[in-house]
Amino acid sequence: MTIRLPDSGGTLRTYEPRTEPLAVTTGSAFTSRTVFSAAHVVADPYADVSPDSPAAVDWDATLAFRRHLWSHGLGVAEAMDTAQRGMGLDWAGAAELIRRSAAEAEAVGGLIACGVGTDQLTGPASLAEVRAAYEEQLALVEACGAQAILMASRALAAAADGPEDYLDVYGHLLRQSAEPVILHWLGPMFDPALEGYWGSSDLDAATEVFLQVIAAHPDKVDGIKVSLLDARREVDLRRRLPDGVRCYTGDDFNYPELIAGDEQGFSHALLGIFDPLGPLAAEAVRVLDTGDVSGFRSLLDPTVDLSRHLFQTPTRFYKTGVVFLAWLAGHQSHFTMVGGLQSARSLPHFARAYELADGLGLFPDPKLAEERMRNLLALYGVTQ
Repeated sequence: MTIRLPDSGGTLRTYEPRTEPLAVTTGSAFTSRTVFSAAHVVADPYADVSPDSPAAVDWDATLAFRRHLWSHGLGVAEAMDTAQRGMGLDWAGAAELIRRSAAEAEAVGGLIACGVGTDQLTGPASLAEVRAAYEEQLALVEACGAQAILMASRALAAAADGPEDYLDVYGHLLRQSAEPVILHWLGPMFDPALEGYWGSSDLDAATEVFLQVIAAHPDKVDGIKVSLLDARREVDLRRRLPDGVRCYTGDDFNYPELIAGDEQGFSHALLGIFDPLGPLAAEAVRVLDTGDVSGFRSLLDPTVDLSRHLFQTPTRFYKTGVVFLAWLAGHQSHFTMVGGLQSARSLPHFARAYELADGLGLFPDPKLAEERMRNLLALYGVTQ
């Protein structure tokens, strides 16, 4: 059986889907790396909402997907960019997601860390209001028993006059955090409103401010999560971290080499691409746990083409491909997203994502994935 898929030039090509998935196993937590998957949310397809409405979430399917990730030994990074934070999921929805996922993590013994931001602020805000918003969210995450991830803030980027304001706000938060946090540096390719974060558009200057924040409070920083899509910069930054502070790669273009590391160290992981790659990524890290770096690379390197495709410009719409693959894989019954974001990518983009993911064996039921792909093609008017 073959399927005809559209390419970017508007022509149809023939593809022969695989018939068997990649063989992977579930398992316990890893020993050589700490690995989080940033997880997507599943929309309620029956909710009568518009793209401007508060998110209507299918809580059962959303939590089931997190149990899927935990079953493979992965941690869950909750209420992050992958969950459409600030792109369909507002603070009220994120707060409920954090409460529910933290309770589920406690019930199953799963590793969880949750995003702390300032997205309850919907207009211009002062630095005092930014601090208060961060404090409110930090208190909720800590009350739920989850580790906090201090996310980059659009409101802080707009309110700050320079590096000193970042040092002041982050210093204030770190002094009052109950447990060590993960600091998150999200580049403007993921969110244009974060241009100039840490007080400068010069990444070298911004890096120095970022390192000042960490150096002033190393006991309150578990690690940093870097999403700049620049492997060399991440390695340089990783080598300058104080002892005991981890680097969690957020580089969805170069993650295999960064996790594998070099003679001077390695990165842990907190990645959106590990949402669709979950079982395969877990299998690869288990191989790495045995010391087999080449075996790890042989499993994970072939996934980079899919990741680079999903995260292509405009990068912030990668969530659409992530949810699309979750639907094809059978983790949800529909391809609907909060905020109507299922419309953010083209049919040729979906077709290539299907082809790459199928080639990797990511679909537990390849026949189901093929049928759903055929249904989508028919909806767009592509006959077979």
